[in-house]
Amino acid sequence: MRVPHRRAAALASAAVLLTGLGIAAEVRAAPAPTEEVPAPVARDAEDFGASCRTVVEGSRVTAHCQNPYPATDRVRLHVECERWWDVDTDSAPVDVGATAYAQLTARCWKEVKSAWLTHQPAGPPPSSVPPTPPAPGP
Repeated sequence: MRVPHRRAAALASAAVLLTGLGIAAEVRAAPAPTEEVPAPVARDAEDFGASCRTVVEGSRVTAHCQNPYPATDRVRLHVECERWWDVDTDSAPVDVGATAYAQLTARCWKEVKSAWLTHQPAGPPPSSVPPTPPAPGP
């Protein structure tokens, strides 16, 4: 009774081995790519965003941000407090210009549940000259 099971196992093992050898030969015979794929070029959208580090000490949160890019980054610190009765905090937006440094702080009354930063491209500064009204029609 055991002999047929051993033969079937041996035949199955041989079939798997031969199939694996056939696949390996096909992979080895595949031609190599003829041209190199160029590395992706960095786009302007990727060259944005201040590098920030957040530190939580007890109920206080401090974010240290430094912007290595030429575009101004508008950063906000958001803090969610652990206790249901504790008020969550969203800081005022802070513009971090090229090579500039900013420090944002917030706190909870008790424990901090989570803290995160949001980044937004800062638009051009508002001009001090009011827009000219349209000319009157004919």
